[in-house]
Amino acid sequence: MKFNSRCISQRWVMALMGMLGVTMAYVMRACLGITLTQMVKPVLVDADSVTAVKHNYCPVPESSSQNSKSNRTMHVEDYSDRFDWDDETQGKVLSAFYYGYIITHLPGGVLSQKFGGKHTMGIGILSTAVFTLMTPFVARMGSMQLTILRFIEGLGEGTTFPALCTLLAQWAPPEEKGKLSTLVFAGVQIGNIFANFLSGFIIQYIPGGWPNVFYFFGIISIVWFVFWCIFVYNDPKSHPFISDEERDYLQHSIGSLERKKNLVTTPWKSILTSWPVWALIIAEAGHDWGGFTIISDLPKYMSDVLHFSVTENGLLSSLPYVAQWITSILSSILADRFINRRVLSVTAVRKIYAVIGNVGPGLGVMAASYVGCNKVMATFYFTLGMALMGFCYPSIRVNSLDLSPNYAPTIMALVNGIGCISGMATPYVAGILTPNRTVLEWRLVFWIMMIVMTVSSAIYGIFGTGELQPWDDLEEYYQREKEKQKKGLPMDERLSIIYSKEIEERRVLK
Repeated sequence: MKFNSRCISQRWVMALMGMLGVTMAYVMRACLGITLTQMVKPVLVDADSVTAVKHNYCPVPESSSQNSKSNRTMHVEDYSDRFDWDDETQGKVLSAFYYGYIITHLPGGVLSQKFGGKHTMGIGILSTAVFTLMTPFVARMGSMQLTILRFIEGLGEGTTFPALCTLLAQWAPPEEKGKLSTLVFAGVQIGNIFANFLSGFIIQYIPGGWPNVFYFFGIISIVWFVFWCIFVYNDPKSHPFISDEERDYLQHSIGSLERKKNLVTTPWKSILTSWPVWALIIAEAGHDWGGFTIISDLPKYMSDVLHFSVTENGLLSSLPYVAQWITSILSSILADRFINRRVLSVTAVRKIYAVIGNVGPGLGVMAASYVGCNKVMATFYFTLGMALMGFCYPSIRVNSLDLSPNYAPTIMALVNGIGCISGMATPYVAGILTPNRTVLEWRLVFWIMMIVMTVSSAIYGIFGTGELQPWDDLEEYYQREKEKQKKGLPMDERLSIIYSKEIEERRVLK
């Protein structure tokens, strides 16, 4: 039987390829967290110090210590080929990515808004893959050189989320927005799962050690780029394989919500003075503070504090993301049902989910820090907290599409760009606050995380919304207000005056 590509839903193909793209982005971003535990020399704690502050340290497993004693004459582990980088230096290396990441968000939003999301995202991931392949060579040159390389990698990935918002605005009908968006952004959790689990496996069992992690993920990302170019298109109209039925359905369902391609200017004043936009930015910044703390520092906590081996570290550090992925899928299905059956409004779903997704993880990591050296309970609370973070995906992750389908790439660029300042800060803050790598030092890191996430979710709960903003389409809004006036209904005079002036300015520019 002849294969007919028109039988396949192309919006789900786009979502699946987008999810794989986000996966590639996050494995290349996050794999350094676990490889650093094998790239640098371990910190040796003086036995007298451990006895003096016993409650601060978790004991090294007896089997390890006994083996080291009994085999001391036979085998002494050689760390001479590892880098002598302290925690502050490691924090700078980990945070460098986000300095580059923040720079290309707005340019990525503008480019994807003008030219579409396909090549804006694809080229960004490709460039990151090339630099990932270079990582082992550059790391041996020194920490400063690696810091610069990570900064350049961040430049490539900064276009990812604005480009995806452009594609989702063109491909996701309102009744499937939650499911499609959550599938795409589930790549975040899958990427973190692979970055931790596969990195630990590769380091332990593949000859050559940690450099193979970067070679493997770099090559796989280049393969993804080839398939991305073949199967993904900017919009349904330009797709050669889409069925007429699906094209008509998307045109009918998205309708006036479809992103306009003839946008001349971006209403910066309206966007930058919008309370819902700033509430979303603050919520995302809080979410990212927690997310980046876990991405960058959970492998270090598992290794330095709880003393898991590299394979145990890879497996157990990935468990929270497995739970988060499952929760994000289930919560998105539930969110769409609430909205479609009018059980809850879009705004109510976004706010409730945001509070659960931000406050829950903060409480989870705090509980993990208070169980001290109990490895089972610590892993359980980390996993539970990160599972609750999955509620953010059908909430703040898609909220820019609610506010403005036309300018969603620009809003996502602002939201994700400003939010990733957290990624710049958290690894460095953790490095400074945990010089001795004790439970109490890490508890302070997790307290800060909980406070930031709780405060940000409270602000979003007050000022956030899921309603389409008037400035998304100024002319259409103005016409609606005029129609209301003709019917004798009250007209929003203040906003109409403001927007009519902006409409006139845009007509002059045309």
